[in-house]
This record gives sequence, C-alpha cells and structure tokens, in this order.
Amino acid sequence: MNFNAGSIPDKTLEALKPIQAEPFFNADAMVRYSEPAANLCDWLNNVVEYNRIFKIVTPLKQAAAEAEAKAAKVEADAQILINQLDLANRLVNGLADEKIRWTEKNARLGQEKLTMIGDAVVSAAFVSYIGPFSADFRIDLWKEIWLGDIAAKSIPCTKGVDPLGVLSTPTDHATWSNQGLPADRVSLENASIVCACKRYPLLIDPQLQGQKWIKGREGAEMVTMQLTQHGWQRKIEMAVSAGQCLMIESIGEEIDPLLDPLLSRAYVKKGRSFFVKIGSEDVELSSGFKLYLQTKLINPHYKPETAAQCTIINFIVTESGLEDQLLAMVVRVEKPELEQTKEELVNQ
Repeated sequence: MNFNAGSIPDKTLEALKPIQAEPFFNADAMVRYSEPAANLCDWLNNVVEYNRIFKIVTPLKQAAAEAEAKAAKVEADAQILINQLDLANRLVNGLADEKIRWTEKNARLGQEKLTMIGDAVVSAAFVSYIGPFSADFRIDLWKEIWLGDIAAKSIPCTKGVDPLGVLSTPTDHATWSNQGLPADRVSLENASIVCACKRYPLLIDPQLQGQKWIKGREGAEMVTMQLTQHGWQRKIEMAVSAGQCLMIESIGEEIDPLLDPLLSRAYVKKGRSFFVKIGSEDVELSSGFKLYLQTKLINPHYKPETAAQCTIINFIVTESGLEDQLLAMVVRVEKPELEQTKEELVNQ
C-alpha cells in the first residue's frame, strides 16, 4: 500500500489529537513498556508533524515556482526589449552622419524652393534647344547668354547652376557608362537630353557612339531598321502596336512625310486607346512604344518642321570629347583602383 505522509485526511488528524495529547504517548515514556510501541509512537508523531509542515511548505513551494516562472517570462521580455534597444541604438548611431546631411538639406530647402524656378528654366531650355550644337557653343549659350538673361530678369536661380547636374546624377552617369556611353562631358549631356526629352530623339551619330549606348540601354529586344528596307512601313506599324523600342537608322536630311503624324505625336483617342495614322492605317499606340532616329551624316540640315518634331542631339566626337574619352580609358587601364574607388563612391 502506498502511503503519502502529506495527504493524511483532516478527519484522521482530528481523531489523533486526543491520543497525542496523552502524557504517555511519546517514545521516552512508551519505551519503558515496549520498544516496538515506542518506535510506532515516535513514527506516528513524526508523520503527523511532517504532515503539518508539508501542508505549510507545499503552497509556499508552489508560489515560489509560479514566481520563478513569471520571473523567467519577465526576463525573456526584458531581453527582447534590450535587443530592440540595442538595434535602435545601432540604427541611431549609424544614421548620425545622415542627421548632419538631413539638417543641411533641410536648411537648403527654403532656398531651393525659389531657385528651382530658374534651374528648371535653364534645364528645360537645355533639353529643348541645345542638343544640335557643339560643346563650346553649348557652354557659351547656357552659361553666358541664358544664365545672364535669367539674372538680368531677376529670376531666382542657383548660383553656378549646371543643367547636367539638374538633369542627372552621378549614379546615372555610372549607369550610362556601364551601358556603353563614353565618359566625356558632351556624351553625358547628350544622354541626359535623351532621357529627359519628350520629343523623339534624332541622333547625329556618324561614329555610332550614341547608337551603341542606346542598344546597351534598351537591350537586345530593340528593333532596328532603315527606311530603305522593303516593308519598312509594316515594321513600324508592328513596333507601334506591340510597344517595342524602335530605332530607325541612317536616315537622310529628308524624312518620309508618312512619319509626320508619328513624329509630331498626332495621336487620336478612341475609347481608352490612342491611335496614330501611318500611311492609310490607323495604328493603335501601345504605351511601351519608344522611337529613336539616327543619322550618320556629319552636318545634316533638317527642315524647321523636323527640328520641331524631334529633339536633335549631336553625338559627333569632338577633339575635347575624344581627349576625355582617351583619358578615361588610360585611367581605367593604368589606375584601375581609381575607377573601382569611383564606382564604390557612386554606389554609396
């Protein structure tokens, strides 16, 4: 029979109290009569005392266990909060430098709200009109004439504003370089005009530098064609309706009038779609359609209508541009670590 000294019924304990109260009911008194009886008496008294103590200690042990479990949960929550605080401190410390930059940027915002007016004017004019000209003429045009006129008219403008810096970032320049664009200033200006213009770009590109960059930018899916090819009209219609990127190569000074509605963006909305007339066909215009025109002529003379329909961009290699390209190539070969450092800085 299993016996648990801690689970003696209260009724039994009450019945034992009169017996235990007798003066002879202890081991010292009982041993004079019988040693087994003394042992039994001693055992019974010890069991009753153990039961009394057990009933006091057991709730305390249970409360202690519950407190320990609760403490363990609290410690786990505290550790989670400590970890979160550590991450927050690391984030704040990591953004300490950004705080300085944000503070400086915030201080400039009020001024930039005003100067952006003149910056936008000169940059918009740069995209719209400066593309056909050489490097020297470009600098003279925007740096001397346009900025001087803006200052004369008291239009707010950033001091020493550079349209190239407004239209693009160093990250853009690195991306264009990876796509095959030369690293000289004129090429970067041309790329920024191509990316910002709303009219279809017409590239004056006898050395094919612009065409190489466009192909690197648009990828292998770009469709190329010439207006001397058989069935060129059908090829254009398919590119327009399929939303393809199309480059028309080697155009002359006269562009087929059939392309006028497309170049001038004479779109007609029917329902939710736009259509453009190519020849006798109304072709649905897909939103993904892109068009580039390229000529190998060195000094083409286009009609004013063509200049109004297209953004003409001069990709002809100049002496200064060639020097910049050769310098970049020499640095890339002789000091590749400088090129790597530049790329890392741009990425950062």
